[in-house]
Amino acid sequence: MKIAVITDDGKTISAHFGRAEKCAVIEVEDGNVVGRELRDKPGHAGGEHDHDHDHEHDHQGGSHHHGQHRFHEKLAVMDDCQVVLCRGMGNPAYEKLVQAGLQPILTDIVDIETAVQAYLAGTIIDNPRRRHQ
Repeated sequence: MKIAVITDDGKTISAHFGRAEKCAVIEVEDGNVVGRELRDKPGHAGGEHDHDHDHEHDHQGGSHHHGQHRFHEKLAVMDDCQVVLCRGMGNPAYEKLVQAGLQPILTDIVDIETAVQAYLAGTIIDNPRRRHQ
């Protein structure tokens, strides 16, 4: 299985799914970490900052569709993963991850290694207060 961890630096979990620059992918077999990969999230290459909040409302000119396209690009970065760890995200993003068959977990844990070990031990807690509008 693979766990996607939303991050900016590859060491800590980002507090905002939509603004994070990278996705650390942790591969797990038989309860042990067997691989790691740091992937760039779309919208951040070349210094472009993706300010996408993943909202479902229309801004003149159809940016609603543009926002959906950007979200699907973000999903493509983690399409081989089953779980997504983050410290915060909007309700629409959370729901889209669930619809895509991913298990989002919003954790209070900052350190990636600690969070992955907590997930593997079954002790990580999904904090619904970390979902925002």
